Amino acid sequence: MNLQEYLHTTFPGLILKPSLYLQWETGIHFELAKEMYQFKDNGKLNLKMFDLVYSQALSIFNDLFSEQDEIFLVTNVYHRKNSTSRTKRMKVYVNSIKNKNLKFHLKQETLPYVFDDEEEANEYYTSQFYLKCSKQDLRYPLLIKAACNEDFSLKPKFRQEKGLYYPDVFFINISKNLIFFIYDDRGCEVISDNKETLRLVYEKYHDWLYEYNREEMKQLFA
Repeated sequence: MNLQEYLHTTFPGLILKPSLYLQWETGIHFELAKEMYQFKDNGKLNLKMFDLVYSQALSIFNDLFSEQDEIFLVTNVYHRKNSTSRTKRMKVYVNSIKNKNLKFHLKQETLPYVFDDEEEANEYYTSQFYLKCSKQDLRYPLLIKAACNEDFSLKPKFRQEKGLYYPDVFFINISKNLIFFIYDDRGCEVISDNKETLRLVYEKYHDWLYEYNREEMKQLFA
């Protein structure tokens, strides 16, 4: 089963893009490093905040993904349609895959622009890369840090010059039917086809729930 077949079967109607929890009723939205700020009073980056962000995101990931789970590692890259540059294998996969033989199994599909902007949809398209792997195949702490570093001059980074926006990286747990996405240092989201799959992280990290969606999530798990 390829990625699109899996999504169509397990998450029908879902478009793999940020704000998954707005498209799917069974999900959790977490806020990372609550009440901490990216910058200190002197204008320098608050590295303690980023360390906490990394730690919290990694904790959630480890509770959602076990060593035995099958995973799709998916990356959306957004390009101009008139770009003459050739799409190359993403550095996401070159730098973060331990088993180098897996790179030969990397798949790529060209899809319509995933965001709801008619003007931009006429100018851009989505290159979607995906690789079936397991947790032990990934340098996942590096991937998690890079996802959190989106808006700041910190390493590791995902950015490529030819990409319109910072690439979006999704972790799909095929074994448990859930999707985990870190949108930046502010937070992350996870959706599933079964709320009981998410109950552990809901209860364990209840204090990290995003306040705006807290009541909806409480009703879901009541």
